[in-house]
Amino acid sequence: MERIVILTGAGISAESGMGTFRGAGGLWNDRRVEDVATPEGFARDPAMVQDFYNQRRQKARQVAPNAAHEALARLQRDYPGEVTLITQNVDGLHEAGGSPSVIHMHGRLDGALCAACDHRWDAPEVMEVAHPCPACGAGAGRPDVVWFGEMPYFMDEIFEALSRCTLFAAIGTSGQVYPAAGFVQEAFRAGAHTVEINLEPSAVVSDFAETRFGPATQTVPAWVADVLGG
Repeated sequence: MERIVILTGAGISAESGMGTFRGAGGLWNDRRVEDVATPEGFARDPAMVQDFYNQRRQKARQVAPNAAHEALARLQRDYPGEVTLITQNVDGLHEAGGSPSVIHMHGRLDGALCAACDHRWDAPEVMEVAHPCPACGAGAGRPDVVWFGEMPYFMDEIFEALSRCTLFAAIGTSGQVYPAAGFVQEAFRAGAHTVEINLEPSAVVSDFAETRFGPATQTVPAWVADVLGG
C-alpha cells in the first residue's frame, strides 16, 4: 500500500491571513519568541502571554481555509492509500478545510491545558491569568500549544508513520524548528520519495529529492492533482 505523510507549517496558512512564523511581517516580529513561546516567558508575564494567544485565537476564528487546505482534504478523501497529515500549525484551518484527520504536533489555539493536572478543555475566546481548571480548580490554565523547550505531541505516532511512508511532503515549513525539520531524513531512511512545496527554499531544502516553489494556493492543488492523477 502507498502511504503518504504530509507535514505542514505556517506557510500553508499565510494566504488565509495567518502570520508566518518569524517571517517578514509575521506575527512574531513584534514579540520576542522567548517572551511568548516558552514556559519561562509565561512564568515571567502570564498576562502578556495570555493576551497574545487571545489575539491569535481571535484571528484564527476570523480567517478561512484556502485552496491549499482544501486540496489536502481532497487528497485525504480520494487517495486510495493512507494519508497522514501532520501540522505544526495551531490554527485549525485544516479541519475547517475539510480534512478528516489531523495530527496537531504543536497543539491548538482553541484548546486549553491545566499546567497542574494536564486536563484539557475547549479554550474560551478570552483566557485570563490564573484561569481556573474545570477539573481540579487550580488557577493554572494556559494555551494548549507546545512552546520551545517542550516536547511536541504525538511523536510516537508521527515516527511510526514516517517509518512506513512511501511519499513525504513538507509544505510551507521553514526547516528551522526541530524535530519537524528532521522528518525528511526519517522519511528518506524509510525509502520514501521526498518533496518540498514552499514559497521559497527552506533551511533543509537540500534534503529533498523534489522541490516545487510558489504560493501554496497554486502549488499544493497542482501537486495533489498530480498525485491523484488529475
